Amino acid sequence: MDMSEEKEEEYGIVIVGGGICGLATALALHRKGIKSVVLERSESVRASGAAIAILANGWRALHSLGVASSLRLTALPLQGGREVSLDKGLTKKIPLGIGETRCLKRSDLVNALADSLPPGTIKFGCQVVSVKLPPRTSHPILQLLDGRSIVTKIVIGCDGSNSVIADCLGLKHAREFSLSAVRGLTNYPNGHAFPFEGVRMRRNNTIVGRVPIHHKLVYWFVIQRSSSSAKDVKASEDPEIIRQLAVKSAVNDFPAELKQMIEDSDLESLSLTRLRYRAPWDLLMANFRQGTVTVAGDAMHVMGPFLGQGGSAGLEDAVVLGRCLAGKLGGVDGAKYGRPEVMKKVAEGMDEYVKERRMRVVRLSTQTYLTGLLFQPDPSLLVKVVCIVLMAVLFRDPMNHVRYDCGTL
Repeated sequence: MDMSEEKEEEYGIVIVGGGICGLATALALHRKGIKSVVLERSESVRASGAAIAILANGWRALHSLGVASSLRLTALPLQGGREVSLDKGLTKKIPLGIGETRCLKRSDLVNALADSLPPGTIKFGCQVVSVKLPPRTSHPILQLLDGRSIVTKIVIGCDGSNSVIADCLGLKHAREFSLSAVRGLTNYPNGHAFPFEGVRMRRNNTIVGRVPIHHKLVYWFVIQRSSSSAKDVKASEDPEIIRQLAVKSAVNDFPAELKQMIEDSDLESLSLTRLRYRAPWDLLMANFRQGTVTVAGDAMHVMGPFLGQGGSAGLEDAVVLGRCLAGKLGGVDGAKYGRPEVMKKVAEGMDEYVKERRMRVVRLSTQTYLTGLLFQPDPSLLVKVVCIVLMAVLFRDPMNHVRYDCGTL
């Protein structure tokens, strides 16, 4: 069925964005017997960013979604981590917390989620550019880039840091760290000799990380001072320029094996992005629900990669939102979603979701923000002292975030 026919349909639940959180949310609802539609702007399942670390709390969420066992077959567990200061010649261990930590290819994760959904759930080539909330019907109208409109009853925005749905809710725009990240994958056909640990090396305000996925595949990243120059804008669109930028600008002063790893990387896996975040104080007061519209994942709480919790937090959102909505919609025929009494229940379920998630994401974002300030190029002594004191006061156990359990569906 083409979209010209679907234009006249009224969907019950629409999830905007077919990334990790959007697919996970659709799967959570599906596991509870609730049908939804995912609108994805690309023409296929997308997996930008090469790979993603999933800590123990993320694996609990994946287990609830029913995909943990299959994903464990794609990546080996990490045994620990190290942080190396090449300037000072110092090395310290990085705790991974309790439970398992693995680094997954993003394509493996999104494909596992997408393949678990009923056929036809994902509608490709549907880029939402605006949302209207008519006061009389309270039924959101989604305007697509090509001029088509979709009328729905419930909207869940999982459309990333530049979220159209977040804008509709009046959330403040995501802010930018003065850092950018190059990410990629390198395949070793004959196997690599790296230990199964995450390694972060730092020199002259540049950080290079390396994380094995399995015996033949390694994920790596380069974090450095960002620039808005025309060269960087062009680089963000050209994989070969991204690779050369990482090699020449970032790792010339690093061990030769790292430079070789980047030179041998898979061009299709490369990306260059500016690191963004929602300020913790904005999250504390933000309105995450209007009518039957809410947000999840990066659209709600985009954060830097410094704790490795962005993806896992989005998976937690999906489980909690699925549970809260199912508690209100269980047994309700989708054709009745537009009725006022049902919409009241949906709003109550979304409020429960927001209440349960707010302080969790505020704490995660605060810890990530403070850690990110210490990664900023040349932080002042005052900034360092304030961040260290706040971390000691607010996060006495720096790995406590891994112990969090979002519960089951």
